[in-house]
Amino acid sequence: MKRLIAACALIACALCGPLAADPWKASLDANLTMTQNAYSDNWVGGEVGSLAWVFNSNSLAERQYNPKLNHKSTLKLFFGQTHNQDKETKTWGRPVKSTDRIDFETVFRFTLGAFVDPFAAARMESQFLDASDSANERLVNPVLFTESFGVARVLTKVDKREWSMRLGGAFRESLDRGVRDPISGTEANKTSNDGGVLFVSDFTTPLSENKITITSKLSVYKAFFTSEKNKLEGLPNANYWKDPDVNWENMLTASITKYLMVNLYVQLLYDKEVDLAGRFKQTLSLGLTYKWSR
Repeated sequence: MKRLIAACALIACALCGPLAADPWKASLDANLTMTQNAYSDNWVGGEVGSLAWVFNSNSLAERQYNPKLNHKSTLKLFFGQTHNQDKETKTWGRPVKSTDRIDFETVFRFTLGAFVDPFAAARMESQFLDASDSANERLVNPVLFTESFGVARVLTKVDKREWSMRLGGAFRESLDRGVRDPISGTEANKTSNDGGVLFVSDFTTPLSENKITITSKLSVYKAFFTSEKNKLEGLPNANYWKDPDVNWENMLTASITKYLMVNLYVQLLYDKEVDLAGRFKQTLSLGLTYKWSR
């Protein structure tokens, strides 16, 4: 990823010459929601106490360095937990994750005035806490790096409404740290990489005098090669990696007051290597919000 960003900077200097940059355009939309229940020890009916909280944050920074170079970065941070009491003992159990996401992407787009613009992008996807192995919890793991390049087109960009598409080649590297062997108990890092073609559609639009915002991101990735091919040879899932991976994220944020909002997040995933069917995630929350932009 560092090599790709450095290469983008060198190409930008070669194409654009001296920079006369516009000011940064930045925004932050963060919200915190919480639900809590408590009951006395003599309460009848079988209910137990619970505490659930979710933090969501969406950040954006964009700059037009000059008429030939645009740079845009986005950062999504989601994390939430649920705490429950034991029905019999009334003791509080360990918190369980309800949502967890780290998603950072930076895109350099060379605005040369043609029908499409060349671009180069880098993306990092992970989570704050990997709880897949309760005896070996790890921070910021696993990590998926994606470097892509190709052509992009902005279909519309008016005020805060924007719709853009990108199509090009992509390379992905996956890192899973400290994977425990179930037999020997030893830990080792697991890495893999693949390459193929990537299509991305980004859409954002405000509604109702900017009190409602809809954001949609569709990513479709088709691999042409993988480092795991020889390991999978002869297995029933040997060719699953050839099927396209689809990730469609949709978020609706509605401001009730300046500091109170409703947030609806819906995600559809399809990755045949993980599950033969598609996966679905939905989060609906009401809570406090903070918005900043310049």
